[in-house]
Amino acid sequence: MNTLIIIPSRLSAKRLPGKPLLKIKGLSIISHVFQKARDSNIGEVYVATEDQEIVDDIKKNGGEAILTSNVHKTGTDRVFEAIKKIGRTDIELVMNLQGDEPLMKVEDIQNLQKQMIKFKSNIGTLASKIDDKKIYKNENIVKVITEKNLETSQFPLALNFLRKFDGNEQNIYHHLGIYCYQLETLKKFISYEQSSNEIKYKLEQLRALDNNIHVNVALAKSSPIGVDTKEDFIAIKKIMEYKS
Repeated sequence: MNTLIIIPSRLSAKRLPGKPLLKIKGLSIISHVFQKARDSNIGEVYVATEDQEIVDDIKKNGGEAILTSNVHKTGTDRVFEAIKKIGRTDIELVMNLQGDEPLMKVEDIQNLQKQMIKFKSNIGTLASKIDDKKIYKNENIVKVITEKNLETSQFPLALNFLRKFDGNEQNIYHHLGIYCYQLETLKKFISYEQSSNEIKYKLEQLRALDNNIHVNVALAKSSPIGVDTKEDFIAIKKIMEYKS
């Protein structure tokens, strides 16, 4: 199926301002993410941003970027504006890859697309097993509760997404910053107002669940941390520089 990957990004993140352009191994975080998306080889890749500095950085590093409005409430709204500007009429799947996930595995991006096609799902995302119990209490790391155990060949429904977890530990996983939408489902999603749960918990995926749109979850082989805080950045920088 014809797929577009759009990476929403902006400089004004509250917890770590300017993070997309922070450098690791001489390359910005957002350009690292772009390269992962491009290496997945599942479709064209664009960064969607309100900041000219990000556009310039991506283009300097051989990528494609689109300047969008600065009034969007969510990354998904930014993704949809970019799709309209690109103007492709043959797209069936849209992947929204968060711009702060430089450790995302290419194989996991590819697997999400495969599962979307196989199960004909409306929205799909990725999650990984939780090995460190501290993750349950860390509100910067989003968790997902699934209907069934996550296995490699399964694509179960998400029952809930949450930031903090105090209950039993059955079928709860570390949610990763990536979504894949059927284009028609994405159009429907952005037509809804932000739901009360979405606003309360600052999780836009709750807008889908609150409007009875199913979200399926595939198991990721890796459990990458995203860059939300300065501590995350230092940790990821160490991992990526050590690998080289």
